[in-house]
Amino acid sequence: MLPAWRPLLRHTPHLPSLVVWALVACAGCSWLVLNRLQQLHAAFETDARIVHRLLSQRVVQHDAILATLALLQPSAPGQGNAADATLPRLPSVYPQILSVLQRPGGAGGWPGVLQAPLSAAEAASRRSGHAEMALVDLPAGRFHLVLASTPASHALQIDLRTTVPQDEWPMDMATSPVRVTLEQGGAAFVVQPGRADEGLGWSYAFHKLLAAPSQPLDVVARRTVGIAELPWLAMLGWCMFTAALWGGGLAWWRQRIARQRAEELLRLGQVARLNTLGELAAGMAHELNQPLTALLSSTQAAQRLLADDPPDLDTAQTAMARAVEQARRASTVVGRLRRLVERPDLAGQAQPLALATAVQDVLHLLEPEMAQRGVAPTVSIAPDLPAVLAEPVALQQIVHNLLMNALQALDQVPPAERQLVLRLWMPDAAHAALSVRDHGPGVPPEARAHLFEPFYTTRTGGLGLGLTLCESLAQAMGASLALAPADPAVPGADILLVLAEAPDTPPPSTQP
Repeated sequence: MLPAWRPLLRHTPHLPSLVVWALVACAGCSWLVLNRLQQLHAAFETDARIVHRLLSQRVVQHDAILATLALLQPSAPGQGNAADATLPRLPSVYPQILSVLQRPGGAGGWPGVLQAPLSAAEAASRRSGHAEMALVDLPAGRFHLVLASTPASHALQIDLRTTVPQDEWPMDMATSPVRVTLEQGGAAFVVQPGRADEGLGWSYAFHKLLAAPSQPLDVVARRTVGIAELPWLAMLGWCMFTAALWGGGLAWWRQRIARQRAEELLRLGQVARLNTLGELAAGMAHELNQPLTALLSSTQAAQRLLADDPPDLDTAQTAMARAVEQARRASTVVGRLRRLVERPDLAGQAQPLALATAVQDVLHLLEPEMAQRGVAPTVSIAPDLPAVLAEPVALQQIVHNLLMNALQALDQVPPAERQLVLRLWMPDAAHAALSVRDHGPGVPPEARAHLFEPFYTTRTGGLGLGLTLCESLAQAMGASLALAPADPAVPGADILLVLAEAPDTPPPSTQP
């Protein structure tokens, strides 16, 4: 048996093209997705760097404020401290500063419960030379920033919520999918909530410390691209565009196949008509040659008799001479016609052929006929079937006629009972055979002996030359055509074509 995929691949050429379309569509969609992800990542990186720059600018202001307060020292004994007048106004100018504390030198410490942490931060500030953080409560967005100086040290209580520059922020905090936090020591202050991680998608991350050594907070930005953010419309458009191209190509391919099938059928029809004409002309020449020969003999005898008696019959002799001349001319014309339409020596044109390939080619040509009748042929091919000796066109014509006869026989049974079985096997070591069995009404017993006779037919409107021509073509190639014995268990008719194996030829591939 042929592998199931071989006839499918041959008779449905759109399957490979469908795979190609799917690959092209997937490649295009992948490119669109990759391009979209690259755009989103570039936008994310840009926004994250802007956020880092804005936050860094704000926290650097804190250091500048503390440095300014440290410079506002009394210029002479007995003069007031300029910082004393500045401190109450700072929260109104800088909303992120909740309060300002000052510890003059030589006088007490920091107030109440703030004494210990602020004193530790002041000591650290003296060692580092810059402000230090104290009482850090990142989830609440609060911390103190202490700068040790002489004669007075200062501390600012900072509110991170008002530190964020809303008017310059590059994203919409309420709707942006980017989550921005300030992190330190495992704690985090949420600057922008963003969108929760969906679990499916692509994730981007940005980490960078603020540009202020006194406030080493890590700016962390995270972004998850969800499935819904992919360019579905563009992907759908690309798939539709490539599908339209595939459909157009498929239509063109089908038209091309249909045109090739029509050309092959036309060629086979022309050969069949020429061969039929040859059969008719040969039969006519054979039938006409006998009466013409008899006419020639009779007129010659009459001419001799008339020449003997009566003696004066010149006109009769002239007429008979003309009759003889015309009879000879007719015989010559008929002979010339016969030589003109006689088939060439097919045995001399025989060549090694793959019988399975010839059968598959004819089945391909008759696909529309079989589809119209709802017939799905079953093809059984013996393994290692050898090449046969045949003339290509004659072999195709024989198989075509046998299949058409089978299809016409199946027209006489209900569609559900229509079966066509083709079997290719080796009846012996020197021959290959083709069996064409239809499950039609079969051949009546009285017609079996006359099936291959010229002009004998059991079909209304038939000429009775199809099987005669097939038998003549088969005999001309050294093959044989016969009707298999009737099998009461199997309905229909079974025609056998037996061909000689091509000598010294390796078995051809049965792949169509």
